[in-house]
Amino acid sequence: MHPDQAPGNDRDAAARVAQEVIELLEVMWHKGRDLVSTAPASPSQLRVLYILDRDGGINLRTLGRELGAAPSSVSRLCDRLQALGFIERSTSPASRRELELRLTSQGEKYLGDLRARRESALLDIMSRVPAADRAALVRGLGGFLDAAYPPSKRSAGVRHSGDAAGTA
Repeated sequence: MHPDQAPGNDRDAAARVAQEVIELLEVMWHKGRDLVSTAPASPSQLRVLYILDRDGGINLRTLGRELGAAPSSVSRLCDRLQALGFIERSTSPASRRELELRLTSQGEKYLGDLRARRESALLDIMSRVPAADRAALVRGLGGFLDAAYPPSKRSAGVRHSGDAAGTA
């Protein structure tokens, strides 16, 4: 086996390329967030919105575990998102002592608009990528998702079956 083909080298090369792509996406996403007609959400606030979009109806403690943040920090994040009209707190049907967090229709619209702008930017770039490379990207990113998250923890629109037809 050639030294450049060793499994560790493939892993390291993939990690370097992924890091470059992530940095590019962070720049693109920051620009897109600033174009929103409503007040833009910070990266931390966006994480909360993504979690609530995926797991709506969770309490502050569960959200804090997901974020790896202290309860007071999570509460302040939610205060700001509630002030923007993006989330609502309501009494949990399971326990009147707990509050349940959910996206509001305005929060859903904000995420939908943000995702649409991001998808448009990605589609513009993907249109310049050769078809064989796009198919390899679908397989590779699908494998990355499978390694990072079980399919049950992903957004409803993200699926992977190993080929381009399996993604939504």
